[in-house]
Amino acid sequence: MRLVIALGGNALLRRGQALSADNQLDNVRIAAAQLARVALKHEVVLTHGNGPQVGLLALQSAAYTVVQGYPLDVLGAQTDGMIGYLLEQELSNLLPPDKVVVTLLTRVEVDLADPAFAKPSKPIGPIYRSEEAEKIGAEKGWVMAADGAGFRRVVASPHPQRVLGLDPIRWMLAHQALVIAAGGGGIPVAVGDDGRSRHGVEAVIDKDLCSGLLARELKSDCLIIATDVDAVYLDWGLPGQRALRLVSPVELARHAFPPGSMGPKVEAASRFATDTGNRALIGSLENIEAMLEGRAGTEVRRDVAAPLDSSSHGFHLVG
Repeated sequence: MRLVIALGGNALLRRGQALSADNQLDNVRIAAAQLARVALKHEVVLTHGNGPQVGLLALQSAAYTVVQGYPLDVLGAQTDGMIGYLLEQELSNLLPPDKVVVTLLTRVEVDLADPAFAKPSKPIGPIYRSEEAEKIGAEKGWVMAADGAGFRRVVASPHPQRVLGLDPIRWMLAHQALVIAAGGGGIPVAVGDDGRSRHGVEAVIDKDLCSGLLARELKSDCLIIATDVDAVYLDWGLPGQRALRLVSPVELARHAFPPGSMGPKVEAASRFATDTGNRALIGSLENIEAMLEGRAGTEVRRDVAAPLDSSSHGFHLVG
């Protein structure tokens, strides 16, 4: 099968961990062990988040005041290279010598008229306490928003309109490569006034929405969104929280999910399942093989309707 696997930024750097190179490498090695087993059996395009990493680079850039800080599109490209390198090396260490692993920088077109530019929502960088967030936000002119028990910087997150450079990805897949692409949701670019040239955009695209678009364009058999929770939950964090196991896009649309975290994952999975008729999976990276076998995570399919409070994979066919 052809799989697009979206690896969450928090799977590369656990919540609360210091943003150190050693911590990221340790987590990449854990991720690579899971991904390598899947790559031995399937054709894989791997995407990844970059929220913690691009936020750290933004802080480092802002601290050097001799020159103006680098824009988010450039910082996003830097994280693509950094994370891609770590994933590529650790996967290559685990896969057979003849299995090529390649990282491609991927530009993704966005619309400058997207309302997201007026309402920042994408969390990046470290988590701060309330007092820290207020101080840093005021000093740097950043928008801060709640993220769990803490606060993080939020930036514009426009919807991806078009993935550029699909032909090289298809060529690599045709030559049995494992492709790492569209890191961090891709490098955001927009068409200039001449209607032809493109320029970078100060934004961070949601990696799940971009991964869903990429999976549709590549005609993937399955979209897998690997995150730091084992499934999609209703009433998350409340005593009556319950996992969704097998569910249709129609059922998911009846509920609201947090826009900065689970919301884009649900949207991407629903759109992929609706448009392709194939399944989308959401769950923890450590359960990726079980998810493919239908034994873990949340499975989204357009041809089923499952009780929303079900904890099993029992379902009814629709139509």
